[in-house]
Amino acid sequence: MEIKIEVTDREGVKHELEAPTDMALNLMEVFKSYELPVEGTCGGMALCASCHCYILSEHSLKEASDDEEDMLDQAFFVESNSRLSCQIRMSESLDGLRVKLAPSSD
Repeated sequence: MEIKIEVTDREGVKHELEAPTDMALNLMEVFKSYELPVEGTCGGMALCASCHCYILSEHSLKEASDDEEDMLDQAFFVESNSRLSCQIRMSESLDGLRVKLAPSSD
């Protein structure tokens, strides 16, 4: 099954993405597959914050891990809805998810 995700990039442009739920992908990998400007420097290990995004919809997400919380504590532009996209696994329950890429720290 494929789900639809709406992503607002750093310039305010909205992108409609489709993501498979049967490939164990995370949100950062989906962003990268659409060539959105997400670095994912650590390869999805929650060791950097280059995939930081904001969750705009009311989807129920798995609680952030201690590693993710620690990384967000060191990130720039953190809001109450901040998450690391590498820590969000694609599943059918995320159909219609709306997110916004966080500003780059450079």
